[in-house]
Amino acid sequence: MFVDSATIEVCAGAGGAGAEAFRREKGVPRGGPSGGDGGKGGDVVLVAAGGLSTLSEFRYRKHHRAERGAHGEGSNRTGRSGQDLELRAPPGTEVFDDETAAKVGELVEPGQRLVVARGGRGGRGNARFASPTRQAPRRWESGGEGERRRLRLELKLLADVGLVGEPNAGKSTLLSRVSGAKPKIAGYPFTTLSPVLGVVDLPDFRSFVLADIPGIIEGAHEGKGLGHQFLRHIERTRALLLLVPADVADPSATLAGLRAELEKYSAQLGRLPFAAVLSKADLYAGGVPVRSLPAPGAWATYKVSATTGEGIAELLEGCWRQVRAAPDADEEDEW
Repeated sequence: MFVDSATIEVCAGAGGAGAEAFRREKGVPRGGPSGGDGGKGGDVVLVAAGGLSTLSEFRYRKHHRAERGAHGEGSNRTGRSGQDLELRAPPGTEVFDDETAAKVGELVEPGQRLVVARGGRGGRGNARFASPTRQAPRRWESGGEGERRRLRLELKLLADVGLVGEPNAGKSTLLSRVSGAKPKIAGYPFTTLSPVLGVVDLPDFRSFVLADIPGIIEGAHEGKGLGHQFLRHIERTRALLLLVPADVADPSATLAGLRAELEKYSAQLGRLPFAAVLSKADLYAGGVPVRSLPAPGAWATYKVSATTGEGIAELLEGCWRQVRAAPDADEEDEW
């Protein structure tokens, strides 16, 4: 099951209390305070794990608590710090405070760490309070409480190019043709029930990631159909392919409808560079001229057939050029 959102409660460890103790050592007349400090409480840390693709690990376990710090001891021994609690999440996870809706951070690259709740500090032992005028203090401190937060996790899959179209527009067939992905393909609407990623390999060791999301219908931005649940997954893409089947009655109206739904859902999606793709071109023996699909603002228009392979190579090269032209493409390569 694909799980792309979850709400969890996290609690960092409390700090250990400081100790009240006095030393009795040979050669040390009158002794003195020797209470050590308490240990720091453990943090709760989210770690991006490259092998994960959903938030299903948080589906049933909602409460997570880090270890508390140990109390201080005599002979100026500091208590052991609590162990951090590491929670694995897939790259592309955004973290929000569920009470304030403020964004806490996000995980982008595998191995990236994000502290979402900090452990409490350890309390000071009585040795910390010694002074020339107070040589035998009995004062010590309790450990600080660890942070407690309710967090909302949202997953946005990391892809370079997103496929957008109405149900049965040929998105899954195209993805299976150009990548190793195996999406469900059938002759009825909404065969794609969750996003599917595929890696497209090009000559000269080039590649990019293509994402297919469930079909978009009119009113998707208001929650109709399935696509609205997954539109967030293409907000991070660098370009979009808007697929319009060659057998629809009015290709221009279909394309305009897709553009309108994207813009209503998110201004960011509306600003992404896009190409208009006339899919299923093999349905007509005589072919369908590209000029029958006007696409104002598109970087290009393509006529393709995932069945015969017509126009596929040209489409993929165009996608590669758009991926390379994205502002952050070179920055990510340097990282």
